[in-house]
Amino acid sequence: MTDLRGKFIVFDGGEGCGKSTQARMMRDRLEAEHVPVQLVHDPGYTDIGEKIRGILLNPEHTNMAMRCEMLLYMSARAQMMAEVVMPALAEGWVVLSDRFVSSTLAYQVGGDGLTVEEIRETADIAIKGRWPDLTLIFDLPAEVSMARVRPKFSLFPDDPSAGLDLDRIEKRPMEYHRQVLENYRAQAHSDPDRYRIIRADRTVEEVHEDVWRHVTSLK
Repeated sequence: MTDLRGKFIVFDGGEGCGKSTQARMMRDRLEAEHVPVQLVHDPGYTDIGEKIRGILLNPEHTNMAMRCEMLLYMSARAQMMAEVVMPALAEGWVVLSDRFVSSTLAYQVGGDGLTVEEIRETADIAIKGRWPDLTLIFDLPAEVSMARVRPKFSLFPDDPSAGLDLDRIEKRPMEYHRQVLENYRAQAHSDPDRYRIIRADRTVEEVHEDVWRHVTSLK
């Protein structure tokens, strides 16, 4: 377990792939092993980040340009890194992140001509060059993953009359979500040292044991 101190691990994948459940399970298991661990979610987690998240996911913002979208994600990420992630890593905590730059490389690449190189260069500034030690991609066919998604977005979650809706990204067509999955796979294949693909079409327990094996093999 001491090899995990100061490690930064990302859980990523398409909508409904089970990554958030697996991130929470990993946090709980590490806590049971008395490993100091911090679980964050991207975008958001900080006060500033949550405000940006609200702008990004608001279904009413249909006219948002893809470059604007990418830069907003990076802004929220920069705040989370400065306020939470970097201090925790410096203290030897394990940091688990539900989504990170890998999401931007899957969801925004190609939009408005955005390239992988542009996104990575922008991300390098936002995260001050602190890339994850391990990124786990939860691989599930888009049709299956989107069937799991339930409406959850609300501008005013405390207002029972506000209602819930799919967020702006979830509302995109199925072909878009299929391409997102291919973009995740391409990332993993291009950087096998830092990425692992996890088959997400198994029981939660089976997936967790696979995740645990990859995480505990980190050096």
